[in-house]
Amino acid sequence: MSVPYETEAYEPPDPPESPEEHLARLLGRALNSFELPDETVGRLDCALVHDSSLHSAHHSAGLHRETYRHTWLLADGSALTLWELVHNTAAGAEPQHEVYVDEEELRTATARLPLPPDTTDFELPVTVQLSPAPALRHVYVPEGSADHARRLLRRAENVDRPGAETAALLATACAHRITQAFGRPSRAGRTRLAFSLYEHAFLLGDGAELSLWEVEHTVTPDGRHMCEVYVSEEAAREAMERRAAQVS
Repeated sequence: MSVPYETEAYEPPDPPESPEEHLARLLGRALNSFELPDETVGRLDCALVHDSSLHSAHHSAGLHRETYRHTWLLADGSALTLWELVHNTAAGAEPQHEVYVDEEELRTATARLPLPPDTTDFELPVTVQLSPAPALRHVYVPEGSADHARRLLRRAENVDRPGAETAALLATACAHRITQAFGRPSRAGRTRLAFSLYEHAFLLGDGAELSLWEVEHTVTPDGRHMCEVYVSEEAAREAMERRAAQVS
């Protein structure tokens, strides 16, 4: 007889886990987690939310197997799914966990299990409902983002640069993107001074976004390159106007 099988092997914790905690627990119990591609695991470093659901179950003659679908929403708006197979090798034996990156691998692993071939699995429709996530302004790259933020703040020379509170928030950054900002004409543009404005957008660990605005110029007594960093575009453009006024 094939029926949904409930087991203590899979009990979502209370309170809910973060995406990172859920991944760590999944990989920690899977016997074959070392076989997952590094690229796949690396993409999950910046997951925003996750959802798990029972996909199918089979219970017969003391043997059982369940498959679960674990889906993460990533910072770039895409989703990544891992498939978990839970089964026992003999009646009354402890459940074993395996994890796979696609359904084909899951089917291959399921086919080798010692379950009667003349029964049909109980299949559940797969409807993954991800928790609401904020619409992201940018597509982010998860690449040393917290270190990038520290370097940016360290090279800023303006006295009103972002302080300790902003630095603490950026310590949780898991992805970032740099874009050159253009926009309304300014005194700096009219005097053809060498000003550049960049937005450094960061995705924080809690899914929030934070941008710093970097002004690069050579309006210094010795003509050397200078970097200033501000918490808003408005403040950065006002700083450019002030610098341009010094030489106009």
